Amino acid sequence: MKNVKNIALAATTLAAISCNAFAADYSDDIHKNDYQWSQFNLMYAVGEKPSGKDNLKHDYLEMEFGGRSGVVDLYGYVDVFNLTNKNSSGSDKNDGASKMFMKFAPRFSLDGMTGQDLSFGPVQEVYIATLFNWGGGAIGSDINNAFFGLGSDVMVPWLGKVGMNVYGLYDINAKDWNGYQFSMNWFKPFVNFDNGSFISYQGYIDYQFGMDTGVSNGGAMFNGVYWHSDRYSVGYGLKAYRDVYGIKDSNSFESTGVAHYLAASYKF
Repeated sequence: MKNVKNIALAATTLAAISCNAFAADYSDDIHKNDYQWSQFNLMYAVGEKPSGKDNLKHDYLEMEFGGRSGVVDLYGYVDVFNLTNKNSSGSDKNDGASKMFMKFAPRFSLDGMTGQDLSFGPVQEVYIATLFNWGGGAIGSDINNAFFGLGSDVMVPWLGKVGMNVYGLYDINAKDWNGYQFSMNWFKPFVNFDNGSFISYQGYIDYQFGMDTGVSNGGAMFNGVYWHSDRYSVGYGLKAYRDVYGIKDSNSFESTGVAHYLAASYKF
């Protein structure tokens, strides 16, 4: 499978057959299911949170990538903010804010590393899950978080194959553990056209809990509807926040509400 379309269609086919486990098979060639994909997304965000300003909006370029190589399952992206108007007063990415942000999320298959079939029920595969969030600002003052835990691929009715992970959060700057995060992501084609293009419902949930911050729990959910072809995609996403990152919502600093995202992508 070489692109997002093939990945999505494979997951949809599995879901249509059954919601029971389809075990990962490493018996003969550990690399037989390898694939990779990458794309550039030109994005425009309105009302992103948390923020202490009103009517915020900014553009950014996202370099997104993922794939599979043996026991390693990988997803990640790099964001570069304010491409067209660095110092706009209507942007939350000015006044010395970080120009870049990176997410790097490798998972390591326990099925592949142990040579055992660990599938059960709707769970296809089990992983050691990691996640790293890095800001582009000064070392020691910008985002520098590491997450460690367990992950899985789960067959869910209608959605198909869904990634689910539970992590503990380690703040590298503070050198301290600070709560947990549950993450879930999905990609579901639900309208298919004769020319091979399709419309998908795609998104994710990041929910943090047990934090030693202003509030103990909070998170965000992204819901996107995108049109895809082999080389291009365009779409809209609605992101809902509640006390995101454990920041208490207030009149002076909003951490609860909704944001809107527009995207146009080119796939490599």
